[in-house]
Amino acid sequence: MWLTIDKSINISLIRQVYGQIKSMILEGNLLEGNKLPSTRGLSENLKVSRNVILEAYDQLIAEGYIESRRGSGTIVAKGLYLKKSETKAENNLLSYDHKRAESNLIDFRSGIPALDIFPQKEWGGLYNKICSHADYSAFRYCGPEGIMELRQALSKYLFRVRGISCTPEQIMIISGSTQGLSLISKLLYSPGAEIVVEDPIHYGLLNVISSCGYSINPIPVDIKGIRTDMLKTDNKVGFVYVTPSHQFPLGGVLPIQRRIELIRFAEKKDCYIVEDDYDSEFRYEGQPISSLYELEVNRVIYVGSFSKILAPALRLGYMIIPASLKSKYLKLKMYTDVHTESLSQLVLAKFINGGKLEKHIWKMKKEYYKKRQALLNSLSINFPDEYVIKGHAAGLHLVAEFKNISFTAEVLKKITQQKVVVYPVEKYAIHKGRHSNKIILGYGHLSIEEITEGIRRIKEGIGTINTKQS
Repeated sequence: MWLTIDKSINISLIRQVYGQIKSMILEGNLLEGNKLPSTRGLSENLKVSRNVILEAYDQLIAEGYIESRRGSGTIVAKGLYLKKSETKAENNLLSYDHKRAESNLIDFRSGIPALDIFPQKEWGGLYNKICSHADYSAFRYCGPEGIMELRQALSKYLFRVRGISCTPEQIMIISGSTQGLSLISKLLYSPGAEIVVEDPIHYGLLNVISSCGYSINPIPVDIKGIRTDMLKTDNKVGFVYVTPSHQFPLGGVLPIQRRIELIRFAEKKDCYIVEDDYDSEFRYEGQPISSLYELEVNRVIYVGSFSKILAPALRLGYMIIPASLKSKYLKLKMYTDVHTESLSQLVLAKFINGGKLEKHIWKMKKEYYKKRQALLNSLSINFPDEYVIKGHAAGLHLVAEFKNISFTAEVLKKITQQKVVVYPVEKYAIHKGRHSNKIILGYGHLSIEEITEGIRRIKEGIGTINTKQS
């Protein structure tokens, strides 16, 4: 049977024998009716205990791969050949990950926080303390709405930081804003309904919405956010999805006049507005922007996340939903994943109540401000009078609009050859052709040295194109 046994690896001998025979059967190397060696003969051949072979055979019998018949020995069962598909997709993924992991690659991806400043010791200490001293009930299932301690902490935090007045009972804990948008899309779905979105928009979130069966009504964005004067449709509207405090990706802030127009539109169409407040904590000029939620608490569903404030790995977010949706939401959340991981909720509650979250945000704002200034300085040095910055000074990215550069596939290829990755705004546009001269430059996760070097490389790549054209 050409089995090989390696006693130096950390896989049991039983598992090695079982796994190799199973693979031979599934790949068609052992066909139905083929007789397997006797347990005694195979144990002698492999120089292992007969009990190892007996247990491996017993497992294969239990799972239906082989049969033991009196007088016939052990044979391969019927109907087991499974031709495995090619692993090209997996190989491509591996090569992509390897490319991303290159130590010399500078990736201006947006939305990634400075994880080297994440308060690991404090977070780990709180987690250890909770796991060691919490009542055993903390390890049970919790309600789909989330742990009350965290919802209470968030209610106070949102009032202090965003001026949002809501009760803990209105706050629902979710596994990040992506899950929140998915739940809302399913909750509000009705056949034939469309969703009004900003254009451009984060394509990942657009896919979440469209995968639920909605048609998409994209509304153009200008320097002030969504063009509410273009909000026209005769169709039924499920909801309007907006990022009013810092439009993604162009960075505009929706003024009060447009906010009122948006609410009037929602009232007219009898639909909800989903406000994604994805990075409002990081604003570097002026006062914090008020939420849309404050204007109409019965029409607006407010979505927040800790992926950019703390770390994406935590998978913690929250929504404030109108009372009219709560019962249906809880049922949907229950049958989606029961509840969001509860121990991390307890840690975050203590982190907020101890004042550590606001202290961390303040520290991060200072760090991101330095990085933003370094990015602006590098652009000014390498592209003097060739660009303008779009949007307000906030978040973890900025958009640079160039006067005489169109980021075509050829230009992007030349930039990538310099081992730097940039993200054209056009990639996020539903209607193409309006943003070909703009790129998104995420800086939160990069060092000042990487930012400076990255912009120099972009200049080098674009310079190659310019030289070729001239």
